[in-house]
Amino acid sequence: MTISKSQYMRGLQCHKSLWLHKNKSALKDKYDNTSMVLYDAGINLGQLAQSLFPDGTEVQYDATNLKKMLSTTQDLIKNGTKVIYEATFSENGVLVMVDILVKNGDTWDMYEVKGTTNVKTKQGRTKAKYLYDVAIQWYTLSKILKLNKAYLVYLDKKYTRNGALEVEKLFVKKDISIEVIEEQVHINDKLTSMENMLTAKDMPKIDIGRHCSSPYRCDFHKYCWQDIPEDSIFKIAYAKKAHWSLYEKGIISMRDVPDNFPLEKRAKKQLKSYKANETHIDKPKIQSFIEKINYPINFLDFETFQSPIPRFDGQKPYIHIPFQYSLHILHEDGRLEHKEFLANEHNDPRGELAKDMLKNITEKGSIVAYKDTFEKSQIKNLALFLPDIKNNLLALNKRFIDLAEPFSKRYYYHPKFHGRHSIKVVLPTLFPEDSKLNYKNLGSIQNGLDAMNTFEKLHRLQDKSKREIIRQDLLIYCHLDTLAMVKILEKLNELVYE
Repeated sequence: MTISKSQYMRGLQCHKSLWLHKNKSALKDKYDNTSMVLYDAGINLGQLAQSLFPDGTEVQYDATNLKKMLSTTQDLIKNGTKVIYEATFSENGVLVMVDILVKNGDTWDMYEVKGTTNVKTKQGRTKAKYLYDVAIQWYTLSKILKLNKAYLVYLDKKYTRNGALEVEKLFVKKDISIEVIEEQVHINDKLTSMENMLTAKDMPKIDIGRHCSSPYRCDFHKYCWQDIPEDSIFKIAYAKKAHWSLYEKGIISMRDVPDNFPLEKRAKKQLKSYKANETHIDKPKIQSFIEKINYPINFLDFETFQSPIPRFDGQKPYIHIPFQYSLHILHEDGRLEHKEFLANEHNDPRGELAKDMLKNITEKGSIVAYKDTFEKSQIKNLALFLPDIKNNLLALNKRFIDLAEPFSKRYYYHPKFHGRHSIKVVLPTLFPEDSKLNYKNLGSIQNGLDAMNTFEKLHRLQDKSKREIIRQDLLIYCHLDTLAMVKILEKLNELVYE
């Protein structure tokens, strides 16, 4: 049996997942473009981290010829190469590729690069995921080379770019050698357990559980959860601890949850609404919410992107950078205006966006956002970055109204919400027949994650015509976000006043 590092990590999470990967890979969940965006980011980070140890030699990846990668690595070691990128080793049935391998006297140091700003190596399924990753590499290499230290290389969340990128400051090198060596005594047993499982003919009988999403969401989720009904207990909101407690009691459908089962107040409302198949409407509270809103009403929505590697001055790894906004302005006489801004993907968008927004938002009236904490946090960040207009920006935050409030607090609750209250759930429930309000009818951008990931890499797209199509899709998507808020508020008004 040969097992790669990634397969070993999969097996630690769930033996059934590893068996399926080896024997029934076609059952995996459909491709998610988010993983590819993260993969692209990982490649860029890995290449950048290599500059911490310059003048190294890279073992070129070739999935069709792993033997060549193994022999190339051995040749480089024999020829006295001091720094090797993607050094490849196979020993006792374990195949690993080390991000950076550095000669240190007559020993070697190994460095594992992670595109995160937070690494934890304490024991525990989620906390130790990076430890187990490095430990299996050490296990394999220690049978071939004399090792000295093992390091995790990750992004410093406090680093702020000013001028040229300072790679030495961008990355943190954390020595985890002690933890890695302590873990070695457990690896043989773990590998033996996986080997015994894989050589068995039958798929291991493992029920669904917390391991299905910890430390990563398994890509056989749909297959393993196929018998879980549409009205499952896992759709009860504000009840994560209760989910598995109910499941362990054999209760799977929401209809079977006892009325006296201890749940948070909002979860109880959801359950009651579902069992009765009735929409809960608290008109007095909805009316009280509406009365807080003043004309002209500014419906505002931001789109942001995140970059692991800061591109602009004043930017930290993974900080949200607003690059787009949509603004619908509803006047008391019923007139509806629309303003929008979409940044040039090649430039820092913050200054131009902030000034354009201040120009277009009315001096008086409420600013309405859906889950307004995000918009308010972005305005705070803009104020920190743009001290000359700081006061003007911060003054906006005093005018915000959160349109999600009637739904999050269950003033209005529909059984089809399934415990959620995002705009992507509320809008189609309130307007099921309106094709113009259906996000699924949009182009390449159908949700905020699409917008974020697409714009982050848009500057690397060489085809100008394709860039323009994407930019139009971004504008259409963000326009719908604020138009949706206009329509939702209209619907709430109808419920109360008509």
